Amino acid sequence: MLLEFSCSNHRSVRNRILFSALAGADDAHEENLISFAKYRVLRSALIYGANGSGKSNVIDAISFVKNLVANSVNHQLGQGIRQTPHRLASGDNSESAYAIQFITKGIRYMYGFTLKNLLVADEYLYYVPKGRQTKIFERSVTDFTEGSKFTGKFTACKDAVKPNRLLLSCAANFSAVNEIAEAYRFFLDELAVYNQVNQSHWLNYSLYRMYSNPAMKKAVLDLMQKSGTGIKDIKVAIDAGKTEAAPIPSYPSDDFKTVLPQQNPDAITARIVYDNFSIELREEAAGVRKLLALSCPLLETMTSNKILICDDLETNLHKAVLYGLIKLFTNLPKSNNSQLVFTAHETGLLDPDVFRRDQIWFTELTKERTTDLYSLAELKNVRKDEKYGKGYLSGRYGAIPVLNLDFANGRFAG
Repeated sequence: MLLEFSCSNHRSVRNRILFSALAGADDAHEENLISFAKYRVLRSALIYGANGSGKSNVIDAISFVKNLVANSVNHQLGQGIRQTPHRLASGDNSESAYAIQFITKGIRYMYGFTLKNLLVADEYLYYVPKGRQTKIFERSVTDFTEGSKFTGKFTACKDAVKPNRLLLSCAANFSAVNEIAEAYRFFLDELAVYNQVNQSHWLNYSLYRMYSNPAMKKAVLDLMQKSGTGIKDIKVAIDAGKTEAAPIPSYPSDDFKTVLPQQNPDAITARIVYDNFSIELREEAAGVRKLLALSCPLLETMTSNKILICDDLETNLHKAVLYGLIKLFTNLPKSNNSQLVFTAHETGLLDPDVFRRDQIWFTELTKERTTDLYSLAELKNVRKDEKYGKGYLSGRYGAIPVLNLDFANGRFAG
């Protein structure tokens, strides 16, 4: 489970923002919560905001942390960390900080790092076995100290730690510390981030999963049919003769990791079968391609207790399909720890009959041109039974451009 994420000085985010999946005292929609120890955790959350307010940058920050943990061990000498600080926070003293709290294998972890001049300034990892916070490591530049339980267990990775590499990334690859391995695996296998940029990779992933796993194909076809697409079959083909290297998507199964590098993206093709005709997938509507790209990651998230972070979930999807996907998460049993966090513009979702106040988040661009992030539960005088969509569109909660246009007179009024 994802419990909290915070960052500062990342793209449009200058001052620290905090997203929390820890539920408040509100007793509405208890079915939307997951229990862990003494915590009540949100099953899902949605982020609204005007265009350019920074919604996608919040998702990008989570993706940045995931990818840096996964890949920084491969950074070469002299290669800086590719991170984009806020335009107004540049300079030698500019720092970017990231922190995340999560649960994996029933254990709570707290991880974070700070970047300065595109290099690692500090880093830490704690966990909470048996209710007591315990240090795994703390780091300053390239020097680090282990917790008392882990003394001497990081020796093998000491030479691998560089200013442009995260210790978590290095230790997971060059040491044999189980707690490190579990934390690293969380970022690789349990946290998935979807955006429009990687949709084609996710589409190939879903096609490959259907090709190699009949049970997954059956589940995808069931999802497509329940979504009203009218699709009867999806015939996937892989041309083994195309061996050019291709990027690996962020959510692959182990077998897909070994197959895709040998496959050109065009090596995986599909034909969509309807009642009376069939067409190539590349000729399909954008909504069908989007739903198909999401299908396997979405199903794997729900069946494997994973977390799906999705930017612009609603793009190209019919409102009824969007509601149906969200309902799938709402109806999961309490024993399932899967989570969905997504950005949206569809105000019909701002409904007290669907979401709690602490599940609804907003981004707003301040006068200082920095992104602010806050939940509906943080605002005063918002009743849990009021019409959230109407309040949002009227500008009552902020996070929306209020246009003052006099179209009747053919001019701007403000």
